[in-house]
Amino acid sequence: MPIGEKVLYQDTAQPVLPAQPVSPARFDGAPARRADKPAPPPPLQQTVTPMGEAPPVPPSQGPPPVPGSKLPLGMLLKIGIGVGVFFLLLFLVVALILPRFSKPPASQHVTLTYWGLWEDSAIMQPLIDGFERSHPNISITYLKQDPNQYLDRVTTRIKNGTGPDIFRFHNSWMPVLSGSLLPFSKDTLTTAQFGKDFYPVMQTDLVRNGAIYGVPLELDTLSLFVNTDILKSAGVTAPKTWTDFVSDAKAMTVKNQDGTIKTAGAAMGTFDNVEHAPDILSMLFAQQGVEMSRFAASRQDVTDALTFYTSFAKGQDNVWDQNLDNSLSAFAKGNLAMYFGYSWDILALKAMRPDLQFAIYPVPSLYGRGMSVASYWVEGVSATTRHPKEALAFMKYLTQKDTEQTFYSATVNSGRLVGEPYARQDLAPLLKDNPLAFVFVDQGKDAISSYFIAKTSDGDHGINSIVNTYLGNAVRSILGDTSPESAATTLIDGVSKTLASYGQQ
Repeated sequence: MPIGEKVLYQDTAQPVLPAQPVSPARFDGAPARRADKPAPPPPLQQTVTPMGEAPPVPPSQGPPPVPGSKLPLGMLLKIGIGVGVFFLLLFLVVALILPRFSKPPASQHVTLTYWGLWEDSAIMQPLIDGFERSHPNISITYLKQDPNQYLDRVTTRIKNGTGPDIFRFHNSWMPVLSGSLLPFSKDTLTTAQFGKDFYPVMQTDLVRNGAIYGVPLELDTLSLFVNTDILKSAGVTAPKTWTDFVSDAKAMTVKNQDGTIKTAGAAMGTFDNVEHAPDILSMLFAQQGVEMSRFAASRQDVTDALTFYTSFAKGQDNVWDQNLDNSLSAFAKGNLAMYFGYSWDILALKAMRPDLQFAIYPVPSLYGRGMSVASYWVEGVSATTRHPKEALAFMKYLTQKDTEQTFYSATVNSGRLVGEPYARQDLAPLLKDNPLAFVFVDQGKDAISSYFIAKTSDGDHGINSIVNTYLGNAVRSILGDTSPESAATTLIDGVSKTLASYGQQ
């Protein structure tokens, strides 16, 4: 084709080259048009391009490329959406589908330390074995503690973070342990279920501000032990009221010619040689209408109870005195007709006198109120445990019927004549045919708790020891001719001060 000849470009077989920048000089060698002269309009019918030059792309053929990219915007949007969908599907696979086919990691093995007081490991092990079988990732190490200064030791160790995960405590220690116990979670035990399964006194003792702080494995109530041989020889029956009790005590008392007591009718009236003297006085306070929460407002009732109690050791008609043996020893020797004690006293009595014949009855009633005193031990969780979930799982296990039955059987198999009485109300009927055991749980429905409790191993500065010191001084002062009214005033002032220091009044 001759150079410079113009033709319409129609050869679509050849590739379209990108448009080149327009230079000031024409490709055909013609001089550039002056800038001050307007360019003539382009032809309306056709566009003629030089040979080898690609025709310009009309604006209507699509969006311009994204700056920095050679791909159209529409295609980039499609690619972006596709990538987003891909990553969304990948997330769903990783988060929802793969975990169903992967094996979960094994639970970390946890070892809990459990401090007990009275039972040997042989008794506790069947109970612990049952829990470990159902919780293979948890082990429990049981350690029987020395009762001496136990309360001081456990509170100190818990406070500095070196104490046990689980520990035993007395029901009267709740004010002392307010900062040492972990409240139960709702999935461990609800207050409604606790109220249904356990005795009312336990709800009063162990539920604070809607939370539960312990699980009892046993219940014990103060009961009346009667020497059946002495009872029969005196021709009397076991007393049901305090009027009957006074009459029977006098009838069964035998004195020497010099007026000293040979066989005592009842261990009442003194403090230092009467086993469980604080507990007996607690029972009298309760039946008289005294409540620990209003102890300071019960001056006359406290006075009347002290007067009645000390009357058994005063005057010529006394049935007990300060010169006699300890009441437990006297009862074992057959020198005492009536003795107030708990289920664990049966072991001590049988150890001292295997052939001793006695029966156990409910405590006498006053004004129709036969309330006894509950003294029992509770399992709780340390507030500083590093394994609260696992420790609370053990608490839940302890509340079950089978667990308590296992515990009772283990205590019986250890050689005890009577196992530790059940803490659950619905298990009480299982002891109905056992005359030595049933009375302790049968009195549970009306039992009360008290800070005047002996033999709790709370140390010299525990709440029981402090209030019992005031109580002992009151009894001794009355026997030394101080008026009951004056003794009661001193007692009330000392006890009220002590309870206030624990936030109880």
